[in-house]
Amino acid sequence: MSQPVPPPGNPFAEGATPTPYPMAPPPAPARDNVGLGLVAALVAALVAGGVYGGIAGAVEREIGWAAIGVGFLVGFAAGKVGGRNPVLPVVSAVLSLGAVYCGQLVAIAILGGKELNIPATEMFFEHFDMLTEVWGESKDAMTFLFFALAAFAAFSGSKKAAQ
Repeated sequence: MSQPVPPPGNPFAEGATPTPYPMAPPPAPARDNVGLGLVAALVAALVAGGVYGGIAGAVEREIGWAAIGVGFLVGFAAGKVGGRNPVLPVVSAVLSLGAVYCGQLVAIAILGGKELNIPATEMFFEHFDMLTEVWGESKDAMTFLFFALAAFAAFSGSKKAAQ
């Protein structure tokens, strides 16, 4: 006597060939990686500082909203990648200060390069001492306000992105 044939598509029927299950979705990316969050914040700080300096050099003035954007971008990158570690907002704030400072130096290099008719990269890399001297002489209350805005945006952006 032959065995009864199970209906097609029923993987639990006796004698049926099992049908494969669909593949499981890939695991969610690890978010609580502090080291990766710090690297993301550093990369964001370098890129955002360069863009900030390029914009400020092109329009020949600093823009407060751009400094806030630098800080938020650094904090957002750290919080999104690194998670909720309490070190990340503080490090983001410090990195955003460095990014705004470097951006201001890039802007001075662009303006000085235009004035002296040399490339801005030459101004930045070969006359860095002159850039820092010019920055020191030209800083005012607005310079420090931009630092504060960037640091605050980085701190709060990191906390918001980690939620």
